[in-house]
Amino acid sequence: MIPRATYRLQLHRGFTFADAEAIVPYLDRLGISHIYASPITTAAPGSTHGYDVVDPTRINPELGGEAGFCRLVTALRARNMGIIIDIVPNHMGVAGDTNAWWNDVLLRGQSSPYAAIFDIDWSRPILLPVLGGPLDEALADGAITLDRHDGRHWLSLYGERRLPLRDEDQASAGREPLAALLDRQHYRLASWRTANDDLNWRRFFAINELAGVRVEDPAVFAMTHALYFRLHDEGLIDGVRIDHVDGLTDPLGYCRALRARLGEDAWIVIEKILGVGEVLSQDWAVNGTSGYDFMEDAAALLHHPSGAAPLACLWHDISGRRPDLAAEELLARQQLLAWQFSGQLEQCVDAFAAVAPEGITRGMLRRALERLLWIFPVYRTYGPTPPATDAEVRASVRLRVAPHVPPGEMPVVDLVLRWLAGEGNHADPVRRFQQLSAPIAAKALEDTAFYRYGRLLSRNDVGFDAGHMALEPSAFHLRMQARARDWPTAMLTTATHDHKRGEDSRARLAVLSAIPDRWGAIVSDWEAIAEPLSHGVDCGDRYMLFQTLLGAWPDSLDASFGGRITAWQTKALREAKLRSSWEAPNESYEARCNDLALTLIDSPAFRASITAFLAEIAPAATRNSLVQAALRCTMPGVPDLYQGTEFADLSLVDPDNRRPVDYDARIAALDHPPAKLRLIATLLNLRREHPDVFAGGSYDPARVDGTDRLLAFERRHGDVIFRCALALDGGQSTGAIRFHSGAERDVASLFADSPIWFEMG
Repeated sequence: MIPRATYRLQLHRGFTFADAEAIVPYLDRLGISHIYASPITTAAPGSTHGYDVVDPTRINPELGGEAGFCRLVTALRARNMGIIIDIVPNHMGVAGDTNAWWNDVLLRGQSSPYAAIFDIDWSRPILLPVLGGPLDEALADGAITLDRHDGRHWLSLYGERRLPLRDEDQASAGREPLAALLDRQHYRLASWRTANDDLNWRRFFAINELAGVRVEDPAVFAMTHALYFRLHDEGLIDGVRIDHVDGLTDPLGYCRALRARLGEDAWIVIEKILGVGEVLSQDWAVNGTSGYDFMEDAAALLHHPSGAAPLACLWHDISGRRPDLAAEELLARQQLLAWQFSGQLEQCVDAFAAVAPEGITRGMLRRALERLLWIFPVYRTYGPTPPATDAEVRASVRLRVAPHVPPGEMPVVDLVLRWLAGEGNHADPVRRFQQLSAPIAAKALEDTAFYRYGRLLSRNDVGFDAGHMALEPSAFHLRMQARARDWPTAMLTTATHDHKRGEDSRARLAVLSAIPDRWGAIVSDWEAIAEPLSHGVDCGDRYMLFQTLLGAWPDSLDASFGGRITAWQTKALREAKLRSSWEAPNESYEARCNDLALTLIDSPAFRASITAFLAEIAPAATRNSLVQAALRCTMPGVPDLYQGTEFADLSLVDPDNRRPVDYDARIAALDHPPAKLRLIATLLNLRREHPDVFAGGSYDPARVDGTDRLLAFERRHGDVIFRCALALDGGQSTGAIRFHSGAERDVASLFADSPIWFEMG
């Protein structure tokens, strides 16, 4: 069953199945057809997101267990609604002692019935980077002790974590030095700092608490997906969203196997970041992506192209950093490969060296692989039967990498590219490259460069082409026509649990692209206020703070705002890895930045200036917000509404974007809705009344004369036509719209009261 419109819920013990059941009538009135739920399987105790799954065979008891889930589904089915669940095939949570499968592997090693589940190099004991320092220091300090629990001896780390001892060592436990006992285990305890270099099992990105799963093994696939298959067979779920599909060994093979098992009626969407110019192949056998590509298209459409150059100059003048994103991304990739992913890179080099012909040295291969990873334009290529799009990627890669390759070593690069294409059937080295290129792309761009590059922060978000400021209406039309043709049931979203800032914060900041000179003058005023208060705060960090305050500033300040801003700022500084980091926090510098933020928020001069400027840009910001919501609800695809964003979404990066939602206020507001809520409810209910037009109707651009900052189109199915026009800039007073069906409208008559006009014809 293809959803008509979904509503994303973040489930946890503070918002359970029962809480979701209570808002089902509200979601129905809003025009939603399906809840789109965060992972429902058993996660680490207290998990606020559910992606750290510890038992994929059981519905999380913290959410209400299977009984609570069934009650929610019953409430949905009573209103002809359904549910989509987020599934996590790539990894499992292994922190603490709550993952029984992982603990059994630690206990029994390769003889464990669960050993094949995890992606482990068994040539040496499993590295557990869980100590605060070297092993000998932890032993000397008494951080590692023996514990008796459930009739067995266990190792206790810092009195907080319990690790199993082999059955063979139970009798001798306590009778010999701990060091000797540790030497015989299937795992090796080490400092947390060794993970980047010595880890011998695949983790999720750089998170030591998430272990990679070998879902490519049919037995592992069956074991980890049995619950999902049963829920679908029993009619309890209508489909799935696949988390981080690019982390898998064979994403296409996995999706095809999932489609074969769930059937054609299931709605399957994948979390897939498309690179610039990358097109999702029909080979995937899914309904499309989870919508980051649409979020980018809609956001870019709101920005004005004329702001690109002046805002880049402003950023460079203020920060002293390069005005272009590409330089920041390249530097970030080089740094992360040399440090955070060095161990994984060396394992990849070893795998290629093991199959290399005579005359190709390990050093040559390392240089080739390293440089390919510096510039790889997409998350990864695919196999073992790669789609046609892979050939285009490899051709692009060869051109991009050439300037970085040492003289005479291009043949080594060509050899690697041929192997990536399937030549020689070198599955293991190819897999290692593909499972390294994806995290390098994500961590270098989204979690490093986006926190270093501050031209305009509304263009720095997950899946965005931040190197380009804007998308022209004509280009947007082409992408929507392709979507209607190729992916008419993919997800459409403009806010997610992973976004860097809320959809309405981005819409507000997008206004600056149209007024770069005015913004530059405002920044000068704010720098004059902030300079005496900065106490060594970097100018670039201060400029990013200005943008963040502007984007997130609420209609009325409350006591939580300062804490939200400083939490964002601390995370941003550590992700940037320039003056602080998660590994070595510079708390003194962070405190100075936080003090500046809080002082500005409390400063009467700054408050007066930002309030006045917000009032100045409010009409354009409101227009952008409404246009963005309308695009999501009217384009080809399935619109998703992230929890709470039917009200203004001025959230910051997680965990701020996962704060509790006041549903009582939203339910009450439906009777007298503010503009954004009214627009969303109107359009979603229009989709309910005319499902064929929006689910399978054509997308036909209209011709617009007299202005180039207006988007107009028709959706048609049979004799029913939906016409829509959206004003991307204010002040249009002349011009005409000529729709595909022959209908004409005068621009001046359409936008007197709203930037959005639509009708059913």
